[in-house]
Formats: sequence, structure tokens, C-alpha cells
Amino acid sequence: MNPLLNLQNVFQSYLLRGDNTMLKRVNGSEKVSAQQRLTIYYDAYRLRLLEALDSNYPVLHTWIGDKAFRSLGLAYIEAYPSKHFSIRYFGHRLPEFLSTADSYRDKPYVSEMALLEWALSEAFDAPDCPVMTPDKIVAVPPDDWADMRFQLHASVRLVKLRWNVPMIWKAIKAEQAPEKPKPEEWPIAWLVWRQDLITYFRSLSVDEIWALDAAQTGHSFADLCEGLCEWIDAQNVAQHAAGYLKQWAGDGLISAIRLAGR
Repeated sequence: MNPLLNLQNVFQSYLLRGDNTMLKRVNGSEKVSAQQRLTIYYDAYRLRLLEALDSNYPVLHTWIGDKAFRSLGLAYIEAYPSKHFSIRYFGHRLPEFLSTADSYRDKPYVSEMALLEWALSEAFDAPDCPVMTPDKIVAVPPDDWADMRFQLHASVRLVKLRWNVPMIWKAIKAEQAPEKPKPEEWPIAWLVWRQDLITYFRSLSVDEIWALDAAQTGHSFADLCEGLCEWIDAQNVAQHAAGYLKQWAGDGLISAIRLAGR
């Protein structure tokens, strides 16, 4: 093996697992021992990853406190070392980790807070996309409406939450005392998206989450109307679906419309 590559692998093994094989490659001095020199890098690596977690989960950090967040972060680093070339994506498995970790698996609302914050981070960092305004949708000829299919903005995320973490998130962001965690009878679907460099989220009714999911998976406006008949009577379903389109366009959720054969 290339000597430089071998040295890099041994050093990485020390950073990730504390493998003391690297100790043989480092010279100490009277002031700073070899172990102390290595420890500086060992600690700095973890501190940088803790900073990345704090950047991605600031409300979660505030909610559970400095000591608990540091302990959680160090445990996560050991379970899921950074593998992406960009530190921005470190922490993407934290919701999953929290749902199974001994200290938090009986507190599912903590995992849900992480799930919401990660969705907000993804929405904020999503690529820029064109936006279809309500006027552009109205301009589509009436005969073409049935065949319309929709490309949603790249920032659109859908998450299902059982606990009242969105309200807790809002209170903490406003530097107010959050309410206590409490579950809903059934999970609620939440839409997360970005508009004009600001991230938003709102809850969705059962029929809107179905319609938005259908639009996201390539179904036509006619398909949406047919499916919405489960909740809306046939005489009003087209107007109801059009109302959703108007709201989605106003919120900047639609990037493009495709018509059959065009």
C-alpha cells in the first residue's frame, strides 16, 4: 500500500475509533506528549461534528439543553460517523437514531422534532426552481386542464407527526416557553417548503395530503378530481381541486405544468 495512503487510513482509524496504532507514528516532546497531540485532533473532529449537528438542529438543542445535546451528539457520532464529503449533510439519520436510542426511544416527540428540523433544513437548501403563479395556471386552456400534470418545487417535503412538535418549534423560535409534548389521536401530515428564501410548514387535511401526494407522483388533474371524490361530492370536486391548485401556486409549490403529448 502507498505509504501516504496507509498513514491516512491509520490516522482516520484513530479519529473514528481511537485506534492507538497511530500513536507509534507521532513524536512527543517534553511539553506535549504524542497522546496529547493526537487527542487534540480526536477532540477537534468531534467538536466540529457537534457544531454541524447544532447548525442542523438548533431548536432541538435548545429544547433538550446543552448537556443532553452534547451527550446525544457524541453518541450519534459513534453510531453514524460522517461519510459524506460535505459536512452539511451530517445528521441526516438523527431522527432514526433517536427513535431507537436507549435514552430517547420512550420519548418519540424528540425524534419527531429532529424529523421536522431536518425537513426544514432540506427545504432551505433545495435547488432553486421556477415557480408557476396562479395567473399562469389560469392561462392554461380549459380543454387542457384534465391532462395537466404538475412538477412540484424541489423544496417540497411531506412529514407525518403524531406529537405537537410544530407548536413547540414555533414557541422556541419565538423565545417563548413551549407547551408540554402531547400526542394527537392520529398522525398529522405536515407540508414543508421554501418560498423566497423563507421556509414554511403547515398541516394538511386528509384530502389535501392525498391530492398533493398524487400531484407529486405524476397524476393528472383529472386523476386528482377522481380521487378527491372520496371526500368531496362529484358536483363540487373540480372546484375543490382547482382551489388546491390556486393555493399551491400562491405558496410557490408548483414549478411546472406538463400537458399530454407536449
